[in-house]
Amino acid sequence: MADAVALPQTKSASPALQIFKLLPGIILLAAIGYAGKVIEQSVARYAKAHHLVLPNIEYVLWAILIGLLIANTVGVPEVFRTGVSTYEFWLKVGIVLLGSRFILGDVLKLGGVSLGLVALELAVAISFMTFLGRIFKLKPKLTSLLAIGSAVCGVSAIIAAEGAIDADEEDTSFAIAAILALGALSLFLFPLIGHALHMSDGAYGLWAGLAVDNTAEATAAGALYSDAAGKLAVLAKTTRNAMIGFVVLGYAWYWARRGQAQAVGNKAAFLWQKFPKFILRFLLISVLATYHFFDKPQLTALGNLSRWAFLLTFAGVGLRTNFNEMRKQGLGPFAVGAIGEVVIAVVTLGLVLAADRLLRI
Repeated sequence: MADAVALPQTKSASPALQIFKLLPGIILLAAIGYAGKVIEQSVARYAKAHHLVLPNIEYVLWAILIGLLIANTVGVPEVFRTGVSTYEFWLKVGIVLLGSRFILGDVLKLGGVSLGLVALELAVAISFMTFLGRIFKLKPKLTSLLAIGSAVCGVSAIIAAEGAIDADEEDTSFAIAAILALGALSLFLFPLIGHALHMSDGAYGLWAGLAVDNTAEATAAGALYSDAAGKLAVLAKTTRNAMIGFVVLGYAWYWARRGQAQAVGNKAAFLWQKFPKFILRFLLISVLATYHFFDKPQLTALGNLSRWAFLLTFAGVGLRTNFNEMRKQGLGPFAVGAIGEVVIAVVTLGLVLAADRLLRI
């Protein structure tokens, strides 16, 4: 998530036509998200009326499942795709507005804990993915892209690194497919593991933020566990996202030294270009909330707007996940990604459980 909060651009020069092309997809996102909310409420009402004890499946999972069903059966028609691609924009809006629910002291406290764990996660992810890539004899730059994606923020990190290390488009598509497939699986596996281990909201949220690659999936995996876990997953993942510039710079420097990428000129400008600007907006909202810039009704409104933005995001997560397209990319990158992600998840789980015992997250 290295770019600023901005809607995707279409080829048309007319702003009105650009917005018109976005509308069908945005309406589809809103309809799926709202349908997920309606299903959640309908199941709860039915269970209450018939005195049944049914599992509380939140709208997050319903929205994702509806999106997955559409993407992997009828597919997403071309007219909707431009608008559906705005799901990352709504993700960033949701995270920025979520800052209103964090007091700055909590951000700094957990930020310090998660920063230390992020450093360990980066070291484990990069070193182990590089090792696996060599064992499976993947192309070196494909290995680099998988390492960067698993260490920092998934697809966004891979895209940010592609130009910096002069990677082939084919390698980029392989790495993205592997990361997307594993991110989809994490939505179902992480909450099950968290409940099986009776993890606290704080510990689970921190683990999801550390171990799930894409910001959208990390946010969803946290929200599927609980509202509090979702908030902490966002905070931990945001801390991790902030490292993208440094990691990509390191890889750009490495490949430039080997004569296989363009040398980085102004390092400060490079870091600023890659830094995810929405993190600064998140912190600004948190500072304003800390110093009572917003009254209670305004904080409630910001929180509701954040939930609506995430509603569109989760619908987009399902719609953009096409398992048939991922399968065409081959098993090599997926095998490396799968093995690496399992190891990273286990290592970070151990670190989080240890930190929870020592620090009571």
